[in-house]
Amino acid sequence: MTNVVYIHTHDSGRFFSPYGAEVFTPNLEQFAADACVFTNAYCTSPTCSPSRSALVSGRYPHNNGMLGLANRGFKLNDYREHLVHLFNSNGYQTLLCGVQHEAGRYVEHEQGAAIIGYQRDLSADNQGLSEKQLVEWDRANVRNCTKWLSSEEAKKPFFLSMGFFATHREYPDTDDSFTGKIPPYLQDCEAVRRDLQGHAASLKHFDTCFGQLIQALKENHLYENTILLFTTDHGIPYPMAKCTLYDAGIGVALMMRVPGKKQGIVCDELVSQVDLYPTLCSLLKLDLEHEVDGVDFSALFDHPNQAVREAVFAEVNFHTSYEPIRCIRTKTAKLIRYYDEEWRQLNLSNIDNSISKEAYLKQLEDSKKDMVQLYDLRKDPYEQHNLADDEAYQSLLEEMDAKLLKWQQDFHDPLLKGPIALQAGWIVNKGSCIDPKSKNSCDFIQK
Repeated sequence: MTNVVYIHTHDSGRFFSPYGAEVFTPNLEQFAADACVFTNAYCTSPTCSPSRSALVSGRYPHNNGMLGLANRGFKLNDYREHLVHLFNSNGYQTLLCGVQHEAGRYVEHEQGAAIIGYQRDLSADNQGLSEKQLVEWDRANVRNCTKWLSSEEAKKPFFLSMGFFATHREYPDTDDSFTGKIPPYLQDCEAVRRDLQGHAASLKHFDTCFGQLIQALKENHLYENTILLFTTDHGIPYPMAKCTLYDAGIGVALMMRVPGKKQGIVCDELVSQVDLYPTLCSLLKLDLEHEVDGVDFSALFDHPNQAVREAVFAEVNFHTSYEPIRCIRTKTAKLIRYYDEEWRQLNLSNIDNSISKEAYLKQLEDSKKDMVQLYDLRKDPYEQHNLADDEAYQSLLEEMDAKLLKWQQDFHDPLLKGPIALQAGWIVNKGSCIDPKSKNSCDFIQK
């Protein structure tokens, strides 16, 4: 049987050198040359737990139950739908090492592994580490992984989830400013450059660890019998990226190396992370154990130009505050709809605290949402010019609206029945809250 190693970072988007970012990730570049690089891959939700839960269940967040962050009380409806249980029931060893974000707090690895159903937790001790020090936990986790890969146990089929804290905030300390090209959706200012240098430092830690993991697989003669899947949960943690449905929020790196399939190729076709569950089942010849929302894209490894999707869809429900949003993205257009008519300002607590946020704050506080946004991605790839009110684009707007509505109906979107009702145990900030780490009871609808 073929092993599966699922390698995932935190808050990284496509900010890697194989995707054109001017950052130092040579080990990832080397892997990209030996894998299939998906340039048009998207998450289902630009917030941590919903995104990851869709990937591991093959179901959209509103269907699998993970409407918000696991550390804020949200859960999968049924943890037996997690990918881990598919492997458990098919004779695989299942191992967690490091971050998961589908159950409880991501640093509480033992509890998370038990809730989800992993057979073994390889994670290192992270007690006493601050967020700024958690890249050191990444390093310790990779040491544990490489040790296990050299053991006799690794000769039996396994599924390994290797989760990195990098590139989550807080970043490692650095005295420099970023000298590379700034992503077009960010302002080129000193605060953003200093912030991005911290991100780049975190990314450098990850790339070193990634290289060590790949080397261990090769040295232990496991590389050629292992499906390697590398991705991240959503866009980078900056204003107008993470927790938005712009491509800066939902666009993700995705690279896969599948034994016996074409390698060193690039695929520009649309794929969604919700498709990974059925795709892995197809590649491994395993039966689906529950109904899934994704589609099998395994044909792309032999025929990378064969379309498997006309569009991808994404959603936001809760991050720190309630912010219901839906989008449809085709290769050439994007429609975004906001549904909370009671709060039309930006939900500032859904933007991570940072020096970049501070630099943007006045502008953000004064901004209001366009409740309907339409973008022509051929002319406007960075989604700067909303065409929803442009008469020349009304037929496209109607077409995209109809497709989005059909998706909502086909996949039983709860927003069709109105706002999502709060449930006991969920921690939810008010839309007016600015600080996602606020302890002030006045900043919460429910705590």
